[in-house]
Amino acid sequence: MAYDDHYVPVLLNCRGRLCLIVGGGKVAERKADTLLNAGASVHIVSPILRSEKLQRLANENVLRWTKRKYQSDDLTGAFMVHAATDDSMLNLKIAEDADRLGVLVNVASNGEAGTFINPTVLRRGRLTLAVSTSGAGPMAARGIRDDLEEQFGPEYEDYLDFLYRMRSVIREEVESADARRRLLHKAYRMDMLGEIRREGYAPWSEDKIKQWIANNQEE
Repeated sequence: MAYDDHYVPVLLNCRGRLCLIVGGGKVAERKADTLLNAGASVHIVSPILRSEKLQRLANENVLRWTKRKYQSDDLTGAFMVHAATDDSMLNLKIAEDADRLGVLVNVASNGEAGTFINPTVLRRGRLTLAVSTSGAGPMAARGIRDDLEEQFGPEYEDYLDFLYRMRSVIREEVESADARRRLLHKAYRMDMLGEIRREGYAPWSEDKIKQWIANNQEE
């Protein structure tokens, strides 16, 4: 059965950007955790903080807390806003204000009222796997993520670090785009993931990578 999928998957760079959260409960806590881990500048507006963790983060000045009800001008300068209150009408008002100002908005109580929804995420170092059911059900998304967690184990963190370092040194050392492409294909074909899984892997030094490049320059 066909359906209208109006979401475009993206990864947003929030580092240093002002991200507003309206609400002070567990949902707000989860949003704040995600944004702080991404390096965002987090501002919470709420008369109270029901989350002890948010209270601690505010006391430590890890995030900014404005202790009052939401006002429309709280959106000034914001990159995004999470409407995470337990008042569905207020959440819709925040969404309307954000839409008028062109600010990205997520509405916890009604995903379709916002401009974006948050997927369920599995991270393995540089690997990010995001699962969304387009609003069909967060429990289903979490179940799929759990399946992926078994398929993509912690070894992928070392594997992708290896590929990242290999790619970086190849780009620095090799001028020819064709030669870089050939070397990268060779690197991808190596059974490094299997070696890591067999616990026989030690991170490659830059000198070892350069030696590998020298040995594999010619086809």
